[in-house]
Amino acid sequence: MSGTSRRRPALVRAHVVTCGRAAPSRNIFDLATLVLLSPAAAQGATGLGPEGRRVVELCGPGALSVAEIAAHLHLPLPVLRVVLADLVDTGHITTHAPIPVAELPDVTILEEVLRGLRAL
Repeated sequence: MSGTSRRRPALVRAHVVTCGRAAPSRNIFDLATLVLLSPAAAQGATGLGPEGRRVVELCGPGALSVAEIAAHLHLPLPVLRVVLADLVDTGHITTHAPIPVAELPDVTILEEVLRGLRAL
């Protein structure tokens, strides 16, 4: 391949990775959901498939978002959600909802501040 590296197509089909399941056991995984290792994961990734072990390795240094994990593993989001749900079920990972976007302050408060500034 003349010096350039092409990504080879996945040899394992998605239904093999998910053991034929099309939906996760829980629906808590938004693209921005943060995934962290739980204390149980420190005991190792025994009994996990290759994708589960890779998630544990990736999250070892710190939290990653679901989108980041999907990019690292080159997995479609529905497949990754099944893998992550399995890891939550086995106690290897925990998740945290993304930090919500700050709510805008009430317009009436801003108007009062503006009136106060103009009065100066």
